[in-house]
Amino acid sequence: MKHIFLKSLTIFGLIALSSGCTKDFDDINTTPNAPVAVNSALLLPQIQRDMMGALMGETWGIGNIVIQHTAKNQFVNEDRYLWGELNSIWDNVYSNMRDVNNIIRQSEANGENNYKGVALVMKSWMFSLATDAYGDVPYSQAIQAKEGQNYPAYDPQEQIYNGILADLKEAGGLLGSSSELVAGDIIYNGDVSKWKKLANSLRIRALMRISRKRDVSADLKAILDNPAANPVFESIADNAVYTYKSTSPDQFPLHTSRTGSFNEFRASKTLMDTLQTLNDPRMPIFFRPTPATDGTATPEYVGIPNGLNDVDALQYNGGPQNQSTVGRLYFEEAVSTQGLSIAKGVIMTYAELQFLLAEAAEKGLISGDAKTYYENGVNASFAFYGLSAPADYLNRQETAYAGTQQEKLSKIGFQKWISLFFQGLEAWFDWRRTGIPALQPGVSNQNNDMIPVRFRYPISEQSLNTASYNEAVQRQGPDDLNSKMWHLK
Repeated sequence: MKHIFLKSLTIFGLIALSSGCTKDFDDINTTPNAPVAVNSALLLPQIQRDMMGALMGETWGIGNIVIQHTAKNQFVNEDRYLWGELNSIWDNVYSNMRDVNNIIRQSEANGENNYKGVALVMKSWMFSLATDAYGDVPYSQAIQAKEGQNYPAYDPQEQIYNGILADLKEAGGLLGSSSELVAGDIIYNGDVSKWKKLANSLRIRALMRISRKRDVSADLKAILDNPAANPVFESIADNAVYTYKSTSPDQFPLHTSRTGSFNEFRASKTLMDTLQTLNDPRMPIFFRPTPATDGTATPEYVGIPNGLNDVDALQYNGGPQNQSTVGRLYFEEAVSTQGLSIAKGVIMTYAELQFLLAEAAEKGLISGDAKTYYENGVNASFAFYGLSAPADYLNRQETAYAGTQQEKLSKIGFQKWISLFFQGLEAWFDWRRTGIPALQPGVSNQNNDMIPVRFRYPISEQSLNTASYNEAVQRQGPDDLNSKMWHLK
């Protein structure tokens, strides 16, 4: 009996102890110093920094090369279109979109329209990068794992652009309608009036991007005919840029690159020959003289053809000592006063907007003088680099706004191509739509003499999101570098 009594007592004691532990479990296992939510001011700068870092990396490694602003003289796979996985845009869009959505939810709960507007602009820009790089991507079901959506469908690109345009329009209406200050903003330092201009300027970019697929004239006019409600960029002071710091850890990404790695990239003959023909003063900013002539009384600038094989690329024009590299302001002098004003991450500029408006006006999609827009774009590009266009620059045969409509459109696209040097992937995205300039595939390319028009999907998607991946490929076309996305078909 004694043993039975003790055994029963032990069982009751364990039950009581278990009940007590369960009751206090949440309190015991909650760390009082660990935040359960992070405010928008702390989330925003990391989103901006991550996305700009991803974009700058892909621009340097692929974007500048495929659009023939730069070329490679060593390890030339990228220049011959032997592209492996290019996941930086994908990974950073989807990992940071969680925090974008957190800002949106928090701002809605707190009545912070300014924060929500900024977040919607960031969301739109980020998804535009993803869809313009890959085509159909997860959008409406993205970042919903907590809601049980672990295998998001890939939305058709047309639907993604509809969402982007709707979000940008909503953002424009929200920005400036509440009183909270936007802290943590590295792009505009909390100036919501500039975010409002960016929202509408990005709407114009998006509308022109899809203008091959639908008539966008009414949408463009609705923006431009009501500048009070829909302001757009008015000068280079409105440029949406990420300004790096002179000190670590937020320096221009290439500033700390190994010299050898930086010097694998050289001036493309395509762009260099163009700049020399025009006697363009942007040339010594974009590139430096050949190492053999740098610092001499007779500096020479020489670009190399894109897509050469390893041997020919390294030996071109007598070797690396006789090939121009990218300019100092993008490398060792990126932390100088001038470097900080030029070596920036770019979302969009006033120059780009003016070129878009010039194209739209020339095609009759909007009213306004196409010549004025075009010349504003050229002058704004020079101003971005602290320069003024030479007095006769816009009167030369190659640049004067004259000729047939196609000749005028070619001049718009050509100057836009120059102006977008090292400004994200926009030069490539825009060239795919317009075909201007008439680039030729790299000399020894390994892509059947075709310039790539998209990135392949991450390999992980084939195994982790198989059904959605297969549906997208069936709809869009083979998962290769050459399948045209919706707005290019």
